[in-house]
Amino acid sequence: MDFFIWLRYNKTMWFILALLTAFFASLNDAFAKKFFSHLSHYEMAVFPMAYSLPFFLPVYLFIDSPPLDLLFYLSFLVSLPINGVAFILYMKAIKISPLSLTIPYLAFTPVFMVFTGFAFLGEVPGMSGLTGIIMICMGGYVLNLDLDKFTLLSPVRAVFHEKGSMIMLLVAFIFSFAAVIGKVGILHSSPVYFSVSFFMVFNLVMFFLLLAMKKISVGNLLKYKFKGLLIGGAMFFHALFHCLSIALAKAAYMISIKRLSILFSVIYGGVFFDEKNIRMRIAGALLMFLGSVMILLGE
Repeated sequence: MDFFIWLRYNKTMWFILALLTAFFASLNDAFAKKFFSHLSHYEMAVFPMAYSLPFFLPVYLFIDSPPLDLLFYLSFLVSLPINGVAFILYMKAIKISPLSLTIPYLAFTPVFMVFTGFAFLGEVPGMSGLTGIIMICMGGYVLNLDLDKFTLLSPVRAVFHEKGSMIMLLVAFIFSFAAVIGKVGILHSSPVYFSVSFFMVFNLVMFFLLLAMKKISVGNLLKYKFKGLLIGGAMFFHALFHCLSIALAKAAYMISIKRLSILFSVIYGGVFFDEKNIRMRIAGALLMFLGSVMILLGE
């Protein structure tokens, strides 16, 4: 208890935890591509799910359950298939395309949330939100800019030619709905309880579902135990630091810092995978990060 009181009253701790969230989120993606991209995208997805369970279980046993109502259970159940589809597609995008041309497109999630907010709630973005949308679109353009082969429309065509980029745009769209539904679950429980309990159930359901569908091999899972624990640990710390930091700060501020994972992933792409044109991709990712911050802080 004293530890959580200290966290709450330490004014900079939310920022450090949000930064760690970004670091482990991008590290999870780098591990998935580095260690498991020779496997199917289903098996790429199941490694962090299966090997994070030993980390999540002890935490789940020691957290208090808040009073839960019908809306919590409904949002929880609806979140399972939505996040399942998104996560499988996420891994497919990472598998087939460079990290520096896939992960940055997650910045379009708040863009899609602006439009879904208008469609379902009648919410109209302010000047900050509109500026953020323009910056993210500009970042997507710069991300695919190749000065050696430049024409005005070549970066736009590059997005459609890079299958992983297109898939990640779809993932960002799905996440725009998942974020809204997940927020309902958090509001009707607590950030820590929802995050830990959701990952516990989600990981177990996805593991047994993919096993029943014969999309994964238990032999492959057992073959890479050490690498599995590395990626499982990265997924666990991503979730843990996320729920701790979002409990200490305004959600918009925390998510804004977490978006730095976009930049980390582009840097990993250059350092660990020797991806090309990395300076231009860093510039594009930086624009997309700043754009998402503008949208989130304008809420």
